[in-house]
Amino acid sequence: PRDAVYEHNEYLDKTFGYHTRSLLVVPMINRRDEVLGVLVLINKKTGRHATIRNKEDADRYVLPYSDRDVRLARSLAGQAAVSIENTRLYTQIENLLQSFVKAAATAIDQRDPTTAGHSLRVAALATDLAAAVERDGRGPYQHVRFSRAQMRELQFAALLHDFGKVGVKEDVLLKSKKLPVYLWERVNARFDLIRRTKEADHYRLRAEACDRGGGDKAGQMPSDAQLHEQLDELTRMRELVGKANEPDLLPEPPSAELREIARRTFQRPDGMVVPYLSDVEVSYLEIPQGTLDAQERVEIESHVEQTFQFLQQIPWTDDLKNLAMYAYGHHEKLDGTGYPRHVKAADIPIQTRLLTLADMFDALTEEDRPYKSPCSVEQALDIMQSEAKTGALDPELVRILVESQVYKRVLEQDWRGF
Repeated sequence: PRDAVYEHNEYLDKTFGYHTRSLLVVPMINRRDEVLGVLVLINKKTGRHATIRNKEDADRYVLPYSDRDVRLARSLAGQAAVSIENTRLYTQIENLLQSFVKAAATAIDQRDPTTAGHSLRVAALATDLAAAVERDGRGPYQHVRFSRAQMRELQFAALLHDFGKVGVKEDVLLKSKKLPVYLWERVNARFDLIRRTKEADHYRLRAEACDRGGGDKAGQMPSDAQLHEQLDELTRMRELVGKANEPDLLPEPPSAELREIARRTFQRPDGMVVPYLSDVEVSYLEIPQGTLDAQERVEIESHVEQTFQFLQQIPWTDDLKNLAMYAYGHHEKLDGTGYPRHVKAADIPIQTRLLTLADMFDALTEEDRPYKSPCSVEQALDIMQSEAKTGALDPELVRILVESQVYKRVLEQDWRGF
């Protein structure tokens, strides 16, 4: 009708040499009565082979739509609306899942700022190494291929592998030296007191010598040189304790000098005689590797179990059903020396092995770890190759990591703030 609020758009007809005569336009309505779009049918024909190029063709072959056609079109429009809505909902779920994983990784970084970007780097290296396995084309993994869904599952497992650290006490998670902060402050204060005590004793003895005879008769008065020698020795011992407080990357035997210092005693102002170092302090200072004693290590290692307990509560879709198990095994070793379950090679899938290598490489080379100095790439790869020779790591995957050099991306890119 001429007074209609709409009009026929002739673009289609002019562009394709067509002639529109009958139209059936049905709204696609979802379950919330929202119009998602319209289903448009053009030119109901007398037969499928009829061609409509002009008005005469339309007069000859085009029929009006019937009520039955309308009912059928409404049914099709309803199905189309359901399909569109399902697609949108699926996309929203995908975005929600992506956002959740990113938020979880961010939460880990905020809990431990020194390792910020670790989960992102591990995810990038694990997936890059998986792609390198596919390209390698030789050895026991020459036929291994990862689908897009499997790559996504590996990526998510890597992003969430350390989520259990949110449940670890902060003083353990962020411990950068062997001695807890409060004990290190106590040791420093004690050495300050020992220094002041030695100085006070020295000048007291000098005063007493002066009172007895007014001079240094027969060497009775202690000399300043003796005091300086004692203070220099104390400084050396203090430096040795400070060095012992630094973490070791590889296991180190206990220091005999440290034990000798611990056996020394001094008298406090209250008259109590105490050792330079307590048994508790010595036990921390003799930690052979890293900064954690046995109890603290159990707590930090519990993050793996906590990660799994958290992840298995989530009703993952079928394509992500193995995610929790992959993350659960990222500290396991092929020879059973890993934790927490001490499983062996037969129970460790390739995805977990990839994640283990990525996590280990990043931990070794990361510069901001407060409890250790970073390894060079060469040192890190040497350590990993050594563990592969002993049967702890997968030698074939270590070979591919070394030869493909896929680790360069995580070293060259700034992952903070991603």
